[in-house]
Amino acid sequence: MKFLEQPPRFLFFTGKGGVGKTSIACATAIQLAEAGKRVLLVSTDPASNVGQVFGINIGNRITAVPAVDRLSALEIDPQAAAQVYRDRIVGPVRGVLPDALVKGIEEQLSGACTTEIAAFDEFTALLTNEALTTDYDHIIFDTAPTGHTIRLLQLPGAWSGFLEEGKGDASCLGPLAGLEKQRDQYRHAVEALADPLRTRLILVARAQQSTLREVARTHDELAKIGISQQYLVINGALPLSEAALDPLAAAICVREQEVLNTLPEVLKSLPCDNLALKPFNLVGLDALRHLLVDATPLSFINEDQKITVNEPSLSSLVDTIAADKHGLVMLMGKGGVGKTTLAAAVAVELAHRGLPVHLTTSDPAAHLSETLNGTLDNLTVSRIDPHAETEHYRQHVLETKGAKLDAAGRALLEEDLRSPCTEEIAVFQAFSRIIREAGEKFVVMDTAPTGHTLLLLDATGAYHREIKRQMSDKNMRLTTPMMRLQDEKQTKVLLVTLAETTPVLEAENLQADLRRAGIEPWAWIINNSIAAAHPHSPLLRQRAHNELKEIEAVAKKHAKRYAVVPLLKEEPIGVGRLLQLSAQMEKAA
Repeated sequence: MKFLEQPPRFLFFTGKGGVGKTSIACATAIQLAEAGKRVLLVSTDPASNVGQVFGINIGNRITAVPAVDRLSALEIDPQAAAQVYRDRIVGPVRGVLPDALVKGIEEQLSGACTTEIAAFDEFTALLTNEALTTDYDHIIFDTAPTGHTIRLLQLPGAWSGFLEEGKGDASCLGPLAGLEKQRDQYRHAVEALADPLRTRLILVARAQQSTLREVARTHDELAKIGISQQYLVINGALPLSEAALDPLAAAICVREQEVLNTLPEVLKSLPCDNLALKPFNLVGLDALRHLLVDATPLSFINEDQKITVNEPSLSSLVDTIAADKHGLVMLMGKGGVGKTTLAAAVAVELAHRGLPVHLTTSDPAAHLSETLNGTLDNLTVSRIDPHAETEHYRQHVLETKGAKLDAAGRALLEEDLRSPCTEEIAVFQAFSRIIREAGEKFVVMDTAPTGHTLLLLDATGAYHREIKRQMSDKNMRLTTPMMRLQDEKQTKVLLVTLAETTPVLEAENLQADLRRAGIEPWAWIINNSIAAAHPHSPLLRQRAHNELKEIEAVAKKHAKRYAVVPLLKEEPIGVGRLLQLSAQMEKAA
């Protein structure tokens, strides 16, 4: 493995959920420890299952891994860290500032940025405090901070008071209030991250365009702030030997090879390792010891063992949606789970039934025209340009709130406006113009704002309350976009996931986030299911068997209603294939 050649002291693994960061980090820790190095494995991933992988309880304390000499592990609980962090900031102003302003601050501190900064607050000591880490040759981090978080920590000027004075907008400066005491520690931590002699960043991806685009963005973002020692790991590609055994396996191999042959330019120059897809779940020491080894002994389920998946189809969900004749349908989920394709499939199926449909997306990587590859009666398509909408929103905020700020305050505001939350707010405002159409037709929306962003809009008055204030007729009946989203009769939220541990956990967290905003997800869609595709390849059959536990968890624990969409031999591109997609389960069965 290239990323393990002459490794520096700090190794950071980063990538989208479900690509295998934790497994590779754990396998790396084992390999280094068994080579005689003293290793500390640290996880800051909200979806961390390091303890489960090793079969022991770890938690927020350094714990020796009994089965591996010289290896210890630590799980920083980001949610617990974030709660402590929130209490530290909100406590002193509660009862001093108006309740409405305190509520706004609390919502500022409820999002992903707070969780990430709080976790960074915890592990900076591991980067800077030699007394804590002197016993270890290598410290391995499962999940690295984003470039946005690091830029925030590099900003000069006082953060405390900025939010309370109303200078910040509805984004990420709230989490930074009260960090002044740690400025020296953060400065040393950022210096350690940018030092190639001390730190190596490993970008983990799958052989999929979406995850490779994501790591390309991460590469650029971190390189701009000086983190240049980067490696690439392509994880989970199907071995070419499986192609001769199954038409589905052959199609997957062709698809993955095409993706790998067209890597984003910024990734082509990086040292790269390829890890083949394994048939086994990466839990336990034996599995982890084999992960980074090419000659892995394989074991499969019995060829005669049936893998039965006879679950509801996407078409069954569309039947219920269509009965309303109009409404808003929002597809939500983490990147790489197939939201755009499924949004197009739902829209095409509704239009095919003679119902008027407006399909819209804000995904910068969404190529709806390519996915549709044609036209259909009753279907109109639009795309909101996130860059243009965000830039317009930034300029508006800078011209209003930023007009009276000094140079330091304006620098804080400008960085605040570069956060992911800002884009969600700007795009949602553009979406809001389209949402009104849902009273007369179906509006199918791809890439929706998170519950945190929606609450942020509501709590700060950036949209929902702003409309109320601007109304001249106080007796006029008002239905804002937020109210429409909270009404299940008007809006149906479909959560998209994969039948894998991390994507299901991320969808579960998203569902909790939406519920906190008063939005109840209507259904879940499990996309690209190998089990539902009835494969013949031994490796794919084993992977299909592994999916059954996650499908059962969605069916019995997480979802009120759900559908399963199989992994297809051919990409669902074109109106014809999209129409087939919604009823594919019945065909597969």
